[in-house]
Amino acid sequence: MSERGASSLGWRGAWRLARRGLDWKFRGLRLLVVCLVLGTAALAAIGTLTHAVGDELGQRGQAMLGGDVEVELATRQAFAAELAAFRRAGTLSTGARLRAMAVVPGGDGRAVPVELKAVDGAWPLYGTFTLADGRRAGAPPADTAWIASGVAERLGVAPGGRLHIGNATFRIGGVIADEPDRLGEGFALGPTVIIGTAGLETTGLVQPGAMVRWKYRLRLPQAAQPQAVADGLKRAFPEAGLELRTRDKASPGLDRFVSRMGQFLGLVALAALLIAGIGIGNGVSSYLEARRGSIATLKILGATGGDVARVFLLQLAVAAVLAIAIGLMLGVAATPLVAMALDGLLPVKQGLALAPAALAIAALQGLLIALTFAAPPLLRARSVPAMALMRAGLVVPREGWRLRVLVMAAGLAAIAGIAIATAQQPLLAAEFLGAAGAVMLLLAGLGRALVWVAARLPRPRSPIARMALGNLHRPGAQTGALVTALGFGLSAFVLLAGIETSLDANIAARVPDRAPDYFVLDVPPAALPAFERVVHGAAPQARIRSVPAMRGAIVAFGPSTHMIRVADLVKIPDDAWALRGDRGLTFSAAVPEGNVVTAGRWWRADYAGEPLVSVDEQLAKAIGLKLGDRLNVSLLGVERSASVASFRRIDWDSYGFNYVLVFSPQALDGAPYNLAATIELGKGEKTEGVARQILSGLVRAMPSSSVIEVGPVLSQARAILGQMAIAIFAAASVAILAGLAVLAGAIAAARERRQYDAVVLRVLGAGTGQLLALVLLEQLWLAGLLAGVALALGTAGAWAVVTQLFEFAWLPGWGTILAVLGGGLAVVLAMALGGSLGVLRTRPAQALREL
Repeated sequence: MSERGASSLGWRGAWRLARRGLDWKFRGLRLLVVCLVLGTAALAAIGTLTHAVGDELGQRGQAMLGGDVEVELATRQAFAAELAAFRRAGTLSTGARLRAMAVVPGGDGRAVPVELKAVDGAWPLYGTFTLADGRRAGAPPADTAWIASGVAERLGVAPGGRLHIGNATFRIGGVIADEPDRLGEGFALGPTVIIGTAGLETTGLVQPGAMVRWKYRLRLPQAAQPQAVADGLKRAFPEAGLELRTRDKASPGLDRFVSRMGQFLGLVALAALLIAGIGIGNGVSSYLEARRGSIATLKILGATGGDVARVFLLQLAVAAVLAIAIGLMLGVAATPLVAMALDGLLPVKQGLALAPAALAIAALQGLLIALTFAAPPLLRARSVPAMALMRAGLVVPREGWRLRVLVMAAGLAAIAGIAIATAQQPLLAAEFLGAAGAVMLLLAGLGRALVWVAARLPRPRSPIARMALGNLHRPGAQTGALVTALGFGLSAFVLLAGIETSLDANIAARVPDRAPDYFVLDVPPAALPAFERVVHGAAPQARIRSVPAMRGAIVAFGPSTHMIRVADLVKIPDDAWALRGDRGLTFSAAVPEGNVVTAGRWWRADYAGEPLVSVDEQLAKAIGLKLGDRLNVSLLGVERSASVASFRRIDWDSYGFNYVLVFSPQALDGAPYNLAATIELGKGEKTEGVARQILSGLVRAMPSSSVIEVGPVLSQARAILGQMAIAIFAAASVAILAGLAVLAGAIAAARERRQYDAVVLRVLGAGTGQLLALVLLEQLWLAGLLAGVALALGTAGAWAVVTQLFEFAWLPGWGTILAVLGGGLAVVLAMALGGSLGVLRTRPAQALREL
């Protein structure tokens, strides 16, 4: 009977047959269920976590910022007109943040660099500040300080003790437990000490040119719009260098980090789900192969190919929906565990969180993956004649391949389209998916090539070894699919291990060699000789470098006839980060150390003409700056203009003073400034005693100066990298698990063939040991292939990221990389052997009776 002339069951009739034939224990469909659960759970967990962090940032925006609007000024306080405008907008809280040195009066001379935060009586405008003893507090009295636990530990002090900062001595009133606006303050270069604004005046730290950041926080009336208020202040004082933030962007850097990290992890999980799709396709093929008798019977009784496809599509849809639901629940349940791993790095409330949009996207992607990879075997079953089904297995017909390819292409395009459309950075998402697709195609090609090579390798003399090698390329072998699925996951592990160990080695070995041991800020120019005496008295071999240091903001740039005002820019490009807020400024008669002039000319040492400026070449490229253009900066509320004389390439790896803008010496005449200095200790001088002598000596000689210790900053950076690595490895683990699911499906699909082989070998006299050796050798052949592929692709990718993206030296930890790869391969071997042991217990007599 032709399919055109046959009557169709329709969806209702197909559902009746599907429901009757569906095994509610999902035998035969468990591989599909496992793969979908894994991929959907990963997408749901990452989407929920990203939403939870974003939601928390939104809810805690006021507390994190310390107000509805924050106005920040560098090195100067607000003028009277500016203060009046702030007060008209809402309730004002004034504060300051700077670096200082804390020491115990009459102690052993130990000094600790701290982040000094001064607050007024209105602080905090939002949120609650609490101390370790449970007290809620605000600004401390003028003679009191709240200290972070790090200060207490390093100086051995406790509440009731004394702390000397600058020219003032403070009583320690308590240890900080929760500082509501801490996340909005950004990266800290030392533990925090909080004092009142009245106490700040007594320290003597606020001097002309001192690196003080003044913060003016506003609590607005309920009907006021923060962005409108910020825009109004920017229009009222366009040249004042105001750095404005609103409660919905309390921490722009953290917002960008969360968005990009969440997008990256989501794309990794989506790639893992695509790997799981291979397992879904294999699982559906095995499921339909096991039911070829039922398919043949339906077709002989008059069912059309469309009827067959509908019946089994409905069965697969039921299993897929159930698997997706389980995956969504597991993803939501896993979110608190991921949040615990990232504690301190991201603001997340403890407990479960729901993100309907993220869960809907995860469910839709999971369903599309299931349908896309299940479509080819369904279409094959639809087009195979009944007699072919009765005679043999589910043979693949040559006709109809275009339709299968078209359906697969349409499904993959839809999956990629959704991922790109819902991404914060569509271009980055498209590039990632393109790269992941290219890697999968490469792995698929490598899998085919390895099968081809295996078929042409010299035959081993041992029959067992010869059969093990033959199993890799025999008809129906899953070698190509396994290389693609497991190779992707193992390559990802090797890639991440290579990147992490290389970056860590660069930080551990390269940074200390090139970075100074201390950065010293706010050294008065007249006190430079005294500063050098203190340092060389403690460390005679120390190398000191000092430069003038100021803070200012770029307010305009471009040709003099039509300059672009930064305040008028709708969006600042990422590469033009120097346009955001104030930046370090300096002047120099000579080209700074570690800089190379790439365009234009440097001014003469005795130059006394019009103000000139040299600009970082990357910034110039990002904003389209040309030689001869003008660049205006706001310095202490005064706008100054200079002509662009040259562009420089900056060696950021020098870890010294690298300024985006360097002016000619007379360009900043009249502006107060201090010096910033670096100290590089000689060999044998990097001891605790020398450090204590330098820090205590600087506190006594120059109490207004502050020191940044490089070691603790690097430790903090390493801790952050470690937390990020945990999250990335967790996402990459899903790819490994998906690959293992594909392996389990391949073992199940080949079970009947392996049982047949085992029976034949036993009849010919093979023992259990020989059969076990056959299985072990086959898996060792596969493991060797996977190891070579993963090591080559993973290390190549890691090398590209480390050397080309980060521009660091390639310093991989081969021991860690091989251990990670070996661990993954051990899991693969264990699972493969465990899945094959059942075949070894097959009894020949029973198997022959069932033929």
